[in-house]
Amino acid sequence: NSYCISDNNNYQKEGFKVMREIVLDTETTGLDHRNGDRIIEIGMVELENYVQTGNYFHFYLNPDKDSDLQALKIHGLTKDFLKDKPRFVDIADQFINFISDSKIVIHNAKFDLGFINSELGKCDKNELDESIVIDTLLLAKEKFVGQSVSLNALCRKFDIDISNREIHGALKDAK
Repeated sequence: NSYCISDNNNYQKEGFKVMREIVLDTETTGLDHRNGDRIIEIGMVELENYVQTGNYFHFYLNPDKDSDLQALKIHGLTKDFLKDKPRFVDIADQFINFISDSKIVIHNAKFDLGFINSELGKCDKNELDESIVIDTLLLAKEKFVGQSVSLNALCRKFDIDISNREIHGALKDAK
């Protein structure tokens, strides 16, 4: 488990205004939070003016349940590996503090936001407002009409090395 925090969004640094954004990804036990699927990994990377700062937020989480076989094939995170990890409720305040008032960048935001808001609701925390979220899947669909806009396809299109992405990972995918 790892956690690294920085200052709030849009602040002054050396006389220049800095725009802070958070790139976020999750891995889950399955595809539907409404059917009891849970977040098992959350990764966030901090950007200042579109450049990674080196600050990040990353946790593996104990979902208290097994992953669906299809999900397990995607992320490889077993119940045994996750059994001694914190639960979302244990890191919820750190999660909220890391985001602060920043915009959040997510590829397929509807999916991740559904899971995050479900977890926040279980902790009696306020849900994230969709207005602070930038969905790169929707942006890519507008820009590359009719083309594949999966994360892998976009990485290939923009010549981003994905050689170590056989198994998905929240922090790896956020980066």
